[in-house]
Amino acid sequence: MSLLDVAVKAAKQAGNLMEKRMDTDKRVNYKTSSHDLVTEVDQECEKIIRETLQASYPDHQVLGEEGVEAGSEASRAALEAAREAEYLWIIDPIDGTTNFVHRFPFFCVSIGIAHQGEIIAGVIFDPVQNELFVAEKGKGATLNGERIRVSQEKTLETSLLATGFPAGIREARQVNINGILELGTKCRNIRTAGSAALHLAYVASGRLTGFWEIDLNAWDLAAGALLVKEAGGRVTDTTGQPYHIGVRNILATNGLIHDSVQRTLKDVKATGFES
Repeated sequence: MSLLDVAVKAAKQAGNLMEKRMDTDKRVNYKTSSHDLVTEVDQECEKIIRETLQASYPDHQVLGEEGVEAGSEASRAALEAAREAEYLWIIDPIDGTTNFVHRFPFFCVSIGIAHQGEIIAGVIFDPVQNELFVAEKGKGATLNGERIRVSQEKTLETSLLATGFPAGIREARQVNINGILELGTKCRNIRTAGSAALHLAYVASGRLTGFWEIDLNAWDLAAGALLVKEAGGRVTDTTGQPYHIGVRNILATNGLIHDSVQRTLKDVKATGFES
């Protein structure tokens, strides 16, 4: 099986479990705060994904959210320890755990594959909508096998944007709110649905014009960033520097409004890089 075939198999297996458990009681624990949740289903899904990946590629390294201690510093350290691996699978078994806990149907499996530090393939699977987003470097992006492209809005005024509220750090939430308050007066509207990976998939498929958020992790972004690029969009950090797997403050758009969003975030000190 190819890398993508294995990623799709793993994502669907985990997604099927998520769908079955969506309406059942779950054991909810806190990570860094009451906003940062984990359930036994997250852990079961990661186990399924790891076993599927390692059955085909036992020599590859896996970086998964539930295998890393909570907090920004721990996730940075885990990525630094793994990023030199020849092949690194970057997985989020349930992106949107808070949604999953509350039975709000906006969550997904996200699997990115890096070769020598560069994302070469990505899969995002939404089991509720049965939507499979797939991207391979240089080969485009698809949704359920059909080619997808970013939207063509040319101005902020005609754009639908999305962002989120970082789970762990209160200051990061306030920074994102500053961006919302400013961009909300300039764009058509803003959505905050609770899954960075699905927001990125929606930018890739033209449902959103752009997405930004600060203090995210590699597993939130790896697959979605490649989807946006392969669908014709642009992905950078919030200061406009090129995306890499260590980026935590993300800006992804259709490309046409990218500079306008970036300048606005800079003007109101909402890039996440301000001291």
